[in-house]
Amino acid sequence: MSTRSSRLPAAPGRPRSDAARNRARLLQAAGEAFATAGFDVPMAAIARRAGVGMATLYRHFPTREQLVTEVFADRFQACAAVADEAFADEDPWRGFCTLVTKVSAMQAADRGFTAAFLTAYPDAVDHEQARARAEDGFVRLIDRAVAAGALRPDFAVADLMLLLVANDAVIVAAPAGQAPAASRRLVAYLLQSFAAGHTRPLPPPPRLRLHHVHQPRTGGSG
Repeated sequence: MSTRSSRLPAAPGRPRSDAARNRARLLQAAGEAFATAGFDVPMAAIARRAGVGMATLYRHFPTREQLVTEVFADRFQACAAVADEAFADEDPWRGFCTLVTKVSAMQAADRGFTAAFLTAYPDAVDHEQARARAEDGFVRLIDRAVAAGALRPDFAVADLMLLLVANDAVIVAAPAGQAPAASRRLVAYLLQSFAAGHTRPLPPPPRLRLHHVHQPRTGGSG
């Protein structure tokens, strides 16, 4: 009996260990799928990539929103950290350029970044908090650069959203392997147009925030 008893505590640990492994495999598979193919990858494809069944996927992540939030939690924090780093730069224009170039590079490196970062999920509290922190950082950087006379005075937060959309479109359209170079070229052009100087008046900016720019497609959760 003593031998049997010594083996009993190990049994309950196995399901927990298997669940942890399955969760890790799902997060890795989802991250790889989003990075290479974008946000609209079917959930079934993610389950196949992870080598698990749909029941296992939905047991860990009942909704696509929960899966995306978990996969991109580190990306959101990294983006907010870039804004903090840029604001810490004592040169307002250099800090603003740091923000634009680094966030644009994140887009080019990860196809799912834009969709995850810009999509609104009402129930994803952590997602909203991370995005709000990043957006607040954007506003502070813009206000500081404008006040320093380095950024054109009519620049608005919505213009940064337009940049993200344009950059994402260039990344999608670029030939294989050329997305990073195309993104850098676009961003360099735009940064020159953002600099204060002899500029002509622009039409009023649209009322855009991060959650307005990208909306999830209907029927793409399967």
